[in-house]
Amino acid sequence: MQTPGRIRVLDILKSKDTGKEFTVKGWVRTKRGNKNVAFVALNDGSTINNLQLVIDVPDFDEELLKQITTGSCIKAEGILVESKGSGQPVEMQVSAIEIYGTANSENYPLQKKGHTLEFLREIAHLRPRTNTFGAVLRIRHAMAYAIHKYFNDNGFYYLHTPIITASDAEGAGAMFQVTTLDLDSLPRNKDNEIDYSQDFFGKHTSLTVSGQLEGELGALALSQIYTFGPTFRAENSNTPRHLAEFWMIEPEMAFYEIKENMDLAEDFIKYLVKYALENCADDLAFLNKMWDKELLERLQGVVDTGFVRLDYTEGVEILQKSEVKFEYPVFWGADLQAEHERYLVEKHFKKPVILTNYPKDIKAFYMKQNDDGKTVRAMDVLFPAIGEIIGGSQREENFDKLKARIDELKIPVKDLWWYLDTRRFGTAPHSGFGLGFERLLLFVTGMTNIRDVIPFARTPKNAEF
Repeated sequence: MQTPGRIRVLDILKSKDTGKEFTVKGWVRTKRGNKNVAFVALNDGSTINNLQLVIDVPDFDEELLKQITTGSCIKAEGILVESKGSGQPVEMQVSAIEIYGTANSENYPLQKKGHTLEFLREIAHLRPRTNTFGAVLRIRHAMAYAIHKYFNDNGFYYLHTPIITASDAEGAGAMFQVTTLDLDSLPRNKDNEIDYSQDFFGKHTSLTVSGQLEGELGALALSQIYTFGPTFRAENSNTPRHLAEFWMIEPEMAFYEIKENMDLAEDFIKYLVKYALENCADDLAFLNKMWDKELLERLQGVVDTGFVRLDYTEGVEILQKSEVKFEYPVFWGADLQAEHERYLVEKHFKKPVILTNYPKDIKAFYMKQNDDGKTVRAMDVLFPAIGEIIGGSQREENFDKLKARIDELKIPVKDLWWYLDTRRFGTAPHSGFGLGFERLLLFVTGMTNIRDVIPFARTPKNAEF
């Protein structure tokens, strides 16, 4: 729905209604010209492309025109005409201008072009106004919409799982604590331990690292659910692949075994990439030109190619025979690193790979154990340029096996009694996986730092914006 009296730049650039009067509003990208005519590139965030405003200088107040600088926000009225120049089909012959907000050209941080991504991270409050981040954020929106559309169209129910939790789904322990206790005067019990019974929830609670465990509860009632929400990990990792706050998509499906889980993951991610190619063409073309010359080819390759199914043991053998000197050693039982995953995808198979049947000792407690007693029905989807983009498994539905694994890992049963109940009462085979939203966006946009695909990055020592 358009704002009354305003047409979006995206829509006016597509319009065939030349000769008609329109009103546009947006931010000035550039201004050039001479004493007779000025050309202003206007953008309102709806498209990567700008609308050219043609202003006959003698018809306007000189002081008004001086306020039109890069970064200023204006309203312009005028007649849409066919463009006399190249690069855009139409332009606006301006008849009236209103200044909403000025931007001093001496201190506006985006006055000049060619800023580094590192610099733009320091002004995250303004970087959405750049072409690069406008494109990234529009693609982010499109992917979020496509995720909901895919699951809705395939009979899934959107389940809202809690952000505050008393369980650690991954067993990693790197969680942000949630408390209302007075940190300057913490209550303690007779053993001098913090007495969480006096806390708001009456127990130790944290921000969630995953909605999976609660998602399983939904799947074992509604058959097919998905979660899509923020997750948090308190890892002190300053890498291009880690955030402290990020978004996860986690479908859980009753009656799915590992094969169906892999099939769904492949179909899902192909759908998303295809959706981006079909609905974000202008933004992807810009990113392909400016940041990653192979982006469009790589995206199309994922859509057109069947994913390889590869057993972990076979993958390790391929890596060991490769004669490549990896930074991290390769051996059976090793948790494969990004360099190993990318070798399999980019060098050996030259297509996406779904790696399965990992050693149980490097995977989470809830994964279904294979009959060999050594491996579990885990699966990781490995992509070019990224490595692991999806992680999932068939879940252990057998109560005795799950309970034994929990005891083996010394996980307190008192924290998971509710989870075990789903295996006591009407258990069923079920599977699921997790897709890191920002990891997906790294692949789709061709950006190389995860801080550049989320509006406001939360990383160690950084919560400014």
